[in-house]
Amino acid sequence: MSNNTSVVGGQISKRKINDQVIIVQILVGIFLCINSMLIATFFTKEIFYTNMRYILFVTTLFSDCVYLIISNLLLILSYFAVPIQTWSCLFLFLLSYMCDHVTSLTLTAMSLERYVAICMPLRHAELCSTARALQSVLIIHSLSFIPYIVIFFMLLSSVTFSFFTQHIICSVESLTLHRWQGHVRSAVSQFYFLIMCILITFSYVQIIKVAKAASGNNKESTQKGLRTVILHAFQLFLCLIHLWTPFIEAAILEINFNVFRNVRYINYILFILSPRCLSPLIYGLRDEVFLLALKYWLFCCPFKANMLKL
Repeated sequence: MSNNTSVVGGQISKRKINDQVIIVQILVGIFLCINSMLIATFFTKEIFYTNMRYILFVTTLFSDCVYLIISNLLLILSYFAVPIQTWSCLFLFLLSYMCDHVTSLTLTAMSLERYVAICMPLRHAELCSTARALQSVLIIHSLSFIPYIVIFFMLLSSVTFSFFTQHIICSVESLTLHRWQGHVRSAVSQFYFLIMCILITFSYVQIIKVAKAASGNNKESTQKGLRTVILHAFQLFLCLIHLWTPFIEAAILEINFNVFRNVRYINYILFILSPRCLSPLIYGLRDEVFLLALKYWLFCCPFKANMLKL
């Protein structure tokens, strides 16, 4: 094991780089490489960047990449107790918070797109055009920005300007000065996720109705769309659990710090890294067209024209 030193309050503290830190860096590196390859593949064929399904998919990849980079940076800064100015910490935290909401809202939009494709096929071209896809991405980012504004003004109302120039160990706890601030942040996120769960459940129920009446090739296509919506729901469920982890961690912190550190590490793996690896699985590897384009980009395999039919 190697050592690293950090300066806190004028004193030098040493922290060892343990196996947990190394494992996280390897996992983050793997996910970023996979996402980068999928993003590069997206821009290789016009069929991808003119199709709403794939435009939403690449939106999740971009937001996941930014989220993984920032959350990993915050993890490293916190682990080695490296102090940074409060305004920098706030910016990084709020940006990661916004990216988290972008991914969740985009998953919901992708489920609705599958609902339109299966339950309203005659209107799919109209409702899911390239222009509508770009409008959806803009709306998603606008909605994700609202909690960002709420948290910022909530903190601004509780501190003076000098607070933002102080050096702190960046964490959620450092930016939560009052208990009610954590409750408001959690309430806003839970409201968003409640709406998203309702929309995904609606899509699931409607697709089930169509699946029961479908036959032949239509039934197979409908079943595949249904499985996609289920995977989106599971991914959203993991993100929803992530909202409750700060409360669990806060309770454990009052009991035992070592247990708190291990629980936070497990939560990071299960509820931050894991949901980010599902997007490549759902669309990058399960989708035949995208998988074929990825193989072509990586290994220069023939890209069959008949596979371009969606």
